[in-house]
Amino acid sequence: MAIKKGAPTPGQLVLCTVKKISQFAAWCSLDEYNGAEGMIHVSEVAGKWIHDIKKYVKMEKQYVAKVIRIEDGNISLSLKRVSKSQERSKWNEFRQEQRSEGILKIIAKELGIDLNEAYEKIGFPLKEQFDSLYSGFEEIKNDPKVMDDLKLSARMKEGLLKIIEKSFIDKEFTIKIELQLSSYESDGVERIKKVLTGIEKDGIDVSYVSAPKYRLEIKTKNPKADSKKFEQKLDKVVAEAVKLNIDAKYNLEEKS
Repeated sequence: MAIKKGAPTPGQLVLCTVKKISQFAAWCSLDEYNGAEGMIHVSEVAGKWIHDIKKYVKMEKQYVAKVIRIEDGNISLSLKRVSKSQERSKWNEFRQEQRSEGILKIIAKELGIDLNEAYEKIGFPLKEQFDSLYSGFEEIKNDPKVMDDLKLSARMKEGLLKIIEKSFIDKEFTIKIELQLSSYESDGVERIKKVLTGIEKDGIDVSYVSAPKYRLEIKTKNPKADSKKFEQKLDKVVAEAVKLNIDAKYNLEEKS
């Protein structure tokens, strides 16, 4: 489990595991904060009145909760104040941090230090500066000068950079589009070929499926941004096809 230094603050989302339940409250361990505990009152479980909290939370199950207040060291949590999008975002952050801790373990082994020392020298300083270990590693990959603020020897910095570069290989995605082209002109086949040739010149792979369908594919490391650019190109393709008296339409099949 990726750990954080210090204690959570009001308004923060945390991962918690239920350890004890009564009719009106559940007591949880705060999984990212070693040894810290919090309590969920029955009124903070759902957006309606419930009589028994046991029907809504289960022992040893992990939840995303919001810290609503801290009084005299007692941490109060809420489930009902966490939206679905916040919950998804927190789980994504958790998975990234789990991956990052795995990388930190490799770094610790390679540098000949234990995990606690790796957190003190590398993990916590990066989290403090970039909010997460994952973001810190990404920044180092993009700009090794980020390591100048870490209290590491030149040898350690060199080893750290090599491991991060090896671990953070950008994933490549394939965007697939189904394009339909049909023409009733006497030279319709030649007109369609002209459109497809123009698409291929833009670096887009074209394959025939079955009349009137074609599959277009483009590889990218930034699917969100490139999907928009891809569709803008296809809008122009459709406009050009219409000028050639070709019926044209497309739809996004998948991103893989």
